[in-house]
This record gives sequence, structure tokens and C-alpha cells, in this order.
Amino acid sequence: MGNPRKYSIEGSIASIIFIVLIGVVLVQVFGRTPLFRGPVWTEEAARWLWVWMAFIGIAEVERQDGQLKMAFLAELLPAGARRILYTVIDLVYLGIVGHLIWISYKTVLRTANNTTVTLPTTDALLYASGLVASVLILHRIVRRLLGRRDVTVTREPTL
Repeated sequence: MGNPRKYSIEGSIASIIFIVLIGVVLVQVFGRTPLFRGPVWTEEAARWLWVWMAFIGIAEVERQDGQLKMAFLAELLPAGARRILYTVIDLVYLGIVGHLIWISYKTVLRTANNTTVTLPTTDALLYASGLVASVLILHRIVRRLLGRRDVTVTREPTL
């Protein structure tokens, strides 16, 4: 499908979250020393930042089409059959991600009134990470499917 752009919204957001996560963890570490007393919210914030970073990172991997795959059998197929195979796989993946979006949406609604332990928000914000990542992944699958019409070989051989 060609080389993806070097920087993307998914990768940029995941990187920013990672930098903030490092800062929060450093506050946690130094807060356990005699230097100063660390705020109690840093443990929960670090966990939430980790979840958001991981989910947005998954969307970045999808953008780069960098998931683990064993394509040695697919590579034995002619280009047209390989394109059909990958299209079918992406259509199934599209359905799964669509279902995950629905589940994530219902979970966000269900947890909208659950207050967090130390952060001034609800648990819905944590579960929104799955919803946001799933929408970003859906977007990338659709773009790949639409771009596949113009490409005869859709993926490079991998182990």
C-alpha cells in the first residue's frame, strides 16, 4: 500500500501520552523518597495514561500495517488471489472492529457515573480509550480497503 507518512495523529498522540506518562512516573518515584511527598493520584493517572498510550499505539500499528502476520502461504498465491484474500480478511476485521466500537460505546455509557478513586473524572474516560482507538483503526481499515482497488500487491512479504 506504499509507505505511510512518517508522522501521524495516532503516533503523535501516543508519543505525547508517553512523555506525560514518564513525567507522572517520575513524580511517583521521587514522591517515595525523602525529597517530597508525592501526590496520591499519580498511580491511577499512570495506569490510565498507559492504557490510552497502548490503545492509541495499536491504532498507529494499524496505520503502518505492522501487525504480526504469517504471510508465507498467502505469498504463494497469485497477486489477484492474494488481493482477494487480504480484502476478505480486512472485511472480517472491519466487522470485528465495528463490534468493538459498539461494545466500547456501551461501556463508556455504562461507566459514565462511576467516579474514579483519585482523579476528578469518571471511569468512562478510561474506557473511552478503547472507543477512540477502535474508531481510528476502523478508519485505517477502510482507507486500506479503498486503496486496495489501485494496488495489485497489497502487502510486502513477511515472516
